[in-house]
Amino acid sequence: MSKELEKNYNPSEIEERLYQKWLDKKYFHAEVNRDKKPFTIVMPPPNITGKLHMGHALDNTMQDILIRFKRMQGYEALWVPGTDHASISTEVKVTNALKDEGIDKHELGREGFLKRTWEWKKEYGGTITSQLRKIGSSCDWDRERFTMDEGCSKAVQEVFIKLYEKGLIYKGSRIVNWCPVCNTSISDAEVEHEEQAGHFWHINYPVVGEEGRFVEIATTRPETLLGDSALAVNPNDDRYKDLVGKMVELPLTDRQIPIIADEYVDMEFGTGVVKITPAHDPNDFEVGKRHNLPEINILNDDATINNLGGKYAGMDRYEARKAMVADLDAQGLLVRVEDHVHNVGTHDRCKTTVEPMIKQQWFVKMDELIKPAVEGVKNGDIELMPASMDKTYFNWTDNIRDWCISRQLWWGHRIPAYYCKDCGEMTVSREAVCSCPKCGSKNVEQDPDTLDTWFSSALWPFSTLGWPDKTPELEYFYPTDVLVTGYDIIFFWVIRMIFSGYEHMGEKPFGKVLFHGLVRDSQGRKMSKSLGNGIDPLEVIDKYGADALRYTLITGNAPGNDMRFYWERVEASRNFANKVWNASRFIMMNDPDNKVKATDAQPENLTAADKWILSKMNNLIQEVTDNMEKYELGIAVAKLNDFIWEEFCDWYIEMVKPRLYNDEDTTKKAAIWTLKKVLIDALKLLHPYMPFITEEIFCNIQDEEESIMISAWPVYSEAFNFAEDENAIETIKQAVRNIRNVRAEMNVAPSRKAKVFVVSEDAKIRDIFENGKVFFATLGYASEVVIQQDKSGIPDDAVSTVIPDAVIYIPFAELVDIDKEIERLQKEEKKLNGEIARCNGMLNNEKFTSKAPQAKIDEEKAKLEKYTQMLAQVQERLKTLVK
Repeated sequence: MSKELEKNYNPSEIEERLYQKWLDKKYFHAEVNRDKKPFTIVMPPPNITGKLHMGHALDNTMQDILIRFKRMQGYEALWVPGTDHASISTEVKVTNALKDEGIDKHELGREGFLKRTWEWKKEYGGTITSQLRKIGSSCDWDRERFTMDEGCSKAVQEVFIKLYEKGLIYKGSRIVNWCPVCNTSISDAEVEHEEQAGHFWHINYPVVGEEGRFVEIATTRPETLLGDSALAVNPNDDRYKDLVGKMVELPLTDRQIPIIADEYVDMEFGTGVVKITPAHDPNDFEVGKRHNLPEINILNDDATINNLGGKYAGMDRYEARKAMVADLDAQGLLVRVEDHVHNVGTHDRCKTTVEPMIKQQWFVKMDELIKPAVEGVKNGDIELMPASMDKTYFNWTDNIRDWCISRQLWWGHRIPAYYCKDCGEMTVSREAVCSCPKCGSKNVEQDPDTLDTWFSSALWPFSTLGWPDKTPELEYFYPTDVLVTGYDIIFFWVIRMIFSGYEHMGEKPFGKVLFHGLVRDSQGRKMSKSLGNGIDPLEVIDKYGADALRYTLITGNAPGNDMRFYWERVEASRNFANKVWNASRFIMMNDPDNKVKATDAQPENLTAADKWILSKMNNLIQEVTDNMEKYELGIAVAKLNDFIWEEFCDWYIEMVKPRLYNDEDTTKKAAIWTLKKVLIDALKLLHPYMPFITEEIFCNIQDEEESIMISAWPVYSEAFNFAEDENAIETIKQAVRNIRNVRAEMNVAPSRKAKVFVVSEDAKIRDIFENGKVFFATLGYASEVVIQQDKSGIPDDAVSTVIPDAVIYIPFAELVDIDKEIERLQKEEKKLNGEIARCNGMLNNEKFTSKAPQAKIDEEKAKLEKYTQMLAQVQERLKTLVK
């Protein structure tokens, strides 16, 4: 059946149609299949609040490349998609949407708010997954999961209870990072530290009973003074030894606090005395525990001063700071104020400065849980790529603190703990507790807090496969093979999945972690709403197609490295797609009825050129496969690009054109067979990167298979190793390049043909050019090709160029019309003489040299030198031409 491609490649016409075909045919679906080896990837679940951004596009393109590659290699390839409930982000979105309607979430109550949130999820939760389809993601949509679906929720509850029963989850008062805007605790990983300009306030604390004696401290947060429990000095600091055990007046209050000795204090820093505020600083909290100091929280949840703050109660923390500093100054206790740049923790979601506050929260004990996760990376059970990520990983694991997992939010997995309001008994249970197991009271309430979002996504590699049930999928597809993710969530997610996998499954969650960098703008800046420099991937797809976007994101990509996004690069990717499309159309026009099958046995009459490209392709298959097995996706695609654009399109297709246009040529069918075989192999290698265009061409250029994505990945074959023919054609290519360079230097138009002599004493070289004479003449713009052993009969003025073991000669008169060239050179000589005379006239004119700026004089001298050199060259050329 005659098939043809549209004249122009139009992505918008084919992408939706092909994606629907793949869905209808269930090509993305994976099943437990004991006859095949599994290959599994779980998608980092994007937030249901999200829209596709460049980071998602890169992340999912990389995963899709790997899954399509492995599927073609014959693996049972499963890519599990899903979304995350994103507790804080979603709660904020829904709360703001309610505000717009004039509704306060507390008026709705918890149940009413959750009902509205599920409605919101139903309406907007699928936005990002529908957008992921636009870029060609071949995930198993039949297995799509959500972190709060029934199965994942069951897994979360099971993990909480198991860890609680093992004593690894506990509730206690600890310093947490508190966000006063979101009104919840957040984990260390969610705190971004940024440098801010601030101050050191030096304050005097009067020593009790010693009139006129003060102890000077320096602080960046003077408002926390209201919660001070002590001053501390180093026990080895001779300056303050006599003060240890004494009391000081706490400024602005009616309290007295002790001076204690603790090695935590750095004698070299500041005054060598530090204020200890156990309820508002993690280090002070530890000092306070050692010395049994009271923990005085002076802040409300919204970061206003609470009722322990006396006259400052109700003020915002920064308002109170201002008022207190003014009062300290008025009382003569403010010594001085210094400028100071320091690291301040902010909430990564809302950018508010976090407050360290003592709170009753739920924690996971990390000291034992983290050990297998450390060992797993150390012993190579899990490989991080690039290897430089090991340092970042161990830096975090070596300094890990207990994980605060409770959040003061309504949207999320509610903590399965129940409190008796009569006797105070706490029960952690899989089932809802209606009566107290201790006193029988029905007055029981569930803990209002929910779990950190990352608590549920930490279980993603196994909860998505059915755990805690022992499903066939879990047994077959776990552990997964590779996790692809940005380096920016190594602490949030990667480490937590690793220790969770070892703890609950008894083995690693994945064998490799492939980290990618951020997609930055063309100036290297992070894309952000505030800068307004974000680029919508859907806009790129609408304009250039999904394949061009994918190709752009992978070209030049190296594990762990950030990349810059340029529109020019997308255009280059689109141009590459057009090149592939046009080459395919050309080949199909030479075999419109698909009579020559790329799957036929290797035909007779293969020429050296055919063997060269087949051998090149054979080696490319080996190299690209090797690169992809090593996750070097950017290197693999660069090799593919060079081969398709240069070797195949620019060289081979041009080489075979004389054979295609000559029906008498007995090797014509061999040329078509080779073109189709090489193109189809190239399309297969390219398919994971550019799935749409490769599918459209593949389905038109052959009839044997219904889709490229379920066709077999090409493999290296010794039968196509033609080293001798490769060398032969590379020799001819070198000669062609040299001829083109000579003609370019002499400004000879391609339309002007010239006789070409190939002179070599080596019979093998002469045979190479004899066998390739037809296409060598075409590529070298030759009117005739003469191959001989010596220089006899070649004009003395012939232009020459050297290649290994041969010299190429072109008679000068054949390249150039000598009379016209003489005429052109004489005009050039006259023009240059005029310029030289003008320069000399100016430089010999005293008025000019005495008044003109030195820069202008130097400029004229440089021109004179340039024109003099050019004139010498023109006159030399004229001498050789005019006899």
